[in-house]
Amino acid sequence: MPDHENRPHTHHAGRPRALRLGVAGPVGTGKSSILAALCRALAPELSMAVVTNDIYTDEDARFLRSAGVLPTERIRAVETGACPHTAIRDDVTANLDAVEDLEEAYGPLDLVLVESGGDNLTATFSPALADAQLFCIDVAGGGDVARKGGPGITGADLLIVNKTDLAPHVEVDVAAMVADAEAARDGLPVLALSRKDPASVAELADWVRALLVRHRAGAHVPTDPGPMAPHRHA
Repeated sequence: MPDHENRPHTHHAGRPRALRLGVAGPVGTGKSSILAALCRALAPELSMAVVTNDIYTDEDARFLRSAGVLPTERIRAVETGACPHTAIRDDVTANLDAVEDLEEAYGPLDLVLVESGGDNLTATFSPALADAQLFCIDVAGGGDVARKGGPGITGADLLIVNKTDLAPHVEVDVAAMVADAEAARDGLPVLALSRKDPASVAELADWVRALLVRHRAGAHVPTDPGPMAPHRHA
């Protein structure tokens, strides 16, 4: 592992560096839409940038640029060329370089969002890259997803149960799914979210604001939700 842990956490005359918030979850759970919602809610008050991850494309970055949620130059794409977790956990160099390039070019920044490529329920960010992490599941993936566990579900700083507006169409009980998630997380927060529900989006934005306050005060300590489950690459 490179010596990223030894890089300083402050710059710009002692100001804490940008809060780096990782967003992970399986393919199709709505990670990019969550980033877009956060940018719309927070960019008027915070200086922000985004790094996206895809295996072979810059599709997520192009989605965010076309949505007009940030100046296009503040959205960078990392093409991992391998399993998505490789660039967020095993060797974070490409992502960390992208984050630091953005901070150098447009800093001081308040918040950098780093979106993982779609991965499985065990995907987690290295604390060397992300100060905190969201994990996203969605009702369309099945009401039993939260019960399946995995470090992403059980240990992320915030678990989002996304696309709650689709619940009637896929016959999922959102309250039961959230209860299962809360039981799996031993007191860590769970948020039921729909981009069509302004109250839930506002709750997510408030959670990020509170995290940023703790980060700036030096009161937030990044934690590691746990390593990926053992697996092999073909």
